[in-house]
Amino acid sequence: MSRLLIGLALAATPMGAAVAQTMNAEAFHQRAAKLEKKGALALFSRGEIKALMAEAQAAGKKAREQRVAAVKAGNKTRYCPPEGPSKMDSDEFMQRLGGIPAAERARIDMTEATIRILAGKFPCKNG
Repeated sequence: MSRLLIGLALAATPMGAAVAQTMNAEAFHQRAAKLEKKGALALFSRGEIKALMAEAQAAGKKAREQRVAAVKAGNKTRYCPPEGPSKMDSDEFMQRLGGIPAAERARIDMTEATIRILAGKFPCKNG
């Protein structure tokens, strides 16, 4: 259930999301995994779900902003999503986040983790 909610947050970043990131990727991973272990009881952890959703939304928004700025400046981008809508479900996102070693996750924020995840899913071709 928590993965579904986190996935929805990643997929739909509202224009007005102006949440400052304070969580590193390891903290996010641990908190999301803890919610996942609760199963259906995770629904009673609305505050935690909201915090993780806000963090995921902020990370997704910042990752997109950085990519758009790089494109506008004529610089290389770290990931190249296909034209039109692209999807990554929450299970895949959490699996890819879990693929980043814990020590590394502890040193990066969720924006960097999100960019790495997107670069793995949507690598740029030809440089």
